[in-house]
Amino acid sequence: MRLSLVPLLLLAAPALANDGFGGLSATGLTFDQTEAVAMEEEKLFLSIDTVAVDYVFRNLTDKDVTGEVIFPLPPVGVWSGYESMMNLPEDLTQEDLVGFTATVDGQPVTVKIDRIAVVEEGFDEDNPPSRQYDNPGRDVTADLERLGIPLTLDYMAVREVLLSFPDEKRQEVVALGLGEYYEGDPAQNVPPDVWGTWAIVTRYHWTQTFPAGKPLAVSHSYTNRPPGGLFYWSDPPEDYQTYLRDQYCIDEGTSKALAKTLRNPEGDEFGNYGTAWNLSYVLRTANSWAGPIGKFTLTLDKGDPKNVISLCAEGVKKTGPTTFVIEKTDYTPDRDLEVLIVQPMSQE
Repeated sequence: MRLSLVPLLLLAAPALANDGFGGLSATGLTFDQTEAVAMEEEKLFLSIDTVAVDYVFRNLTDKDVTGEVIFPLPPVGVWSGYESMMNLPEDLTQEDLVGFTATVDGQPVTVKIDRIAVVEEGFDEDNPPSRQYDNPGRDVTADLERLGIPLTLDYMAVREVLLSFPDEKRQEVVALGLGEYYEGDPAQNVPPDVWGTWAIVTRYHWTQTFPAGKPLAVSHSYTNRPPGGLFYWSDPPEDYQTYLRDQYCIDEGTSKALAKTLRNPEGDEFGNYGTAWNLSYVLRTANSWAGPIGKFTLTLDKGDPKNVISLCAEGVKKTGPTTFVIEKTDYTPDRDLEVLIVQPMSQE
């Protein structure tokens, strides 16, 4: 069975800018590059609401190996909540955005949470998650602390601090590439304003010892907060959609299924729209461990039998009304996972 990835299509018209919402991609656990500890097994469950992963690691040496296990979230622009809707908690001051929990050999572990601020030239939240993970940007955490700027995604609180700065401090903010100030236009009743340009990376981590020559079971789970938005598809694809067909393996059957799912019973003039969720998972973090993944199992749950799920993958097996499974052995991921789930509009 072959499923095709159909990426999120957001209408480009400015009036519909808020019809899309941002979110987070999902990453795997990372470790300092090691040849001592192998990932014997990874069982990944991915749905609109949940990410859960069970690992079995094995220390291949005759000595205990201790290091930091890290789970990073991708950068989230501090001003993203201002410019668009975000699939994030309403309270952006909370430290834990996704309710991350972990166990080792079935016992809960205390997970530390770090936040850093980064600036990247041309930073774009729509970049693939793999790019964000590889190079999150220039670390400006110390600059924010020195200037008295809070390390938070609450852009209104950050905005208030930036606007309170005297001219000298404002010039330093601009020189560091942390923001841009606007004088406003009193004649048009437009007040002065500021735009912050940094993003925040949240990292969950703990110190872990892998016992010599023994397996170790590690599990973690958290609330999935993927991006998404209004989705439209036509069959055959319109001109602006054809490159998506070529780039993401949209075959004829997938195209027809999407069009049928989104068809409005009131007629085409009412629009054939649905809601799309773009689920991402950075698989390549597994390559920091020794060798390939011995046994890899991916379970996808599309949430409702009426929904359409799409991705580029071989060996996909349907195991239930909403679930699909992919299994691989001696697996070395060379690309990250992108999954689209499209749900039709409610007709109630």
